[in-house]
Amino acid sequence: MNHLFYLLLLTVAFSGCKNNKENNNSEALQDSQKEESVSDEIVKNNNFKINPIEHATMVLQWNDVIIYVDPVGGKKAFEGYGEPDLVLATHIHGDHLDVPTLDSIIVGKTHLIAPKTVFDKLPKNLQNKTQVLNNGEKTSDFEIAIEAIPMYNLRPEALKFHEKGLGNGYVLEKNGKRVYISGDTEDISEMRNLKNIDIAFVCMNLPYTMTVEKAAEAVLAFKPKTVYPYHYRGSEGLSDVAKFKSLIEAGNPDIKVTQLDWYPNK
Repeated sequence: MNHLFYLLLLTVAFSGCKNNKENNNSEALQDSQKEESVSDEIVKNNNFKINPIEHATMVLQWNDVIIYVDPVGGKKAFEGYGEPDLVLATHIHGDHLDVPTLDSIIVGKTHLIAPKTVFDKLPKNLQNKTQVLNNGEKTSDFEIAIEAIPMYNLRPEALKFHEKGLGNGYVLEKNGKRVYISGDTEDISEMRNLKNIDIAFVCMNLPYTMTVEKAAEAVLAFKPKTVYPYHYRGSEGLSDVAKFKSLIEAGNPDIKVTQLDWYPNK
């Protein structure tokens, strides 16, 4: 009789554990589906998609407009992303400007925006597709307002890398949404004084741009809603983007730091 009682007790306990496991799995699945639907909803509502290619190169899709930023790496790197409507070039360094890549991806509809230094490096066929935009100048293309923001170094030992006036960062604006792309720069006043930025792509690598600490100080000054660290591979490897995130979260938890994979081939 006792043996039968214990057997019955074990059966009930096993059934309870199984039900709890099934309930937990169901809850986890529901949470996963909820997170996925929230993500899908954000993309759908904002109509803005980010595709990191590598380092400084990205493909943005804003509604139906496809934007390539500093396209390098050859045509193959952009397979599956659609033909660009707009190409933004920041400056002439090889990790930002590759003429053969530009020549291979630019099509009839494509408009190229670039500073004069980039324009001067282009062959005639690409110059014919290019609008020169220098620091402080503005234009509008594909219903997107575009402003060229200065990008330059501040540290004496780094002045040789990026001189003021030779390259552009960019602020893009459409329907009240503002996106900042830093290009190669340090924590300059023009960055710190930006207003109402929804999305910011901010560089941080030594010796060419700035430390993660200086990048964090600048971001905390202009307070974008979301910041994406990018261009963070320097001469001694990858910058400590986890530290950058912790500095932002400690200084202003309302700023969201989102890390994407900018170095898939590392």
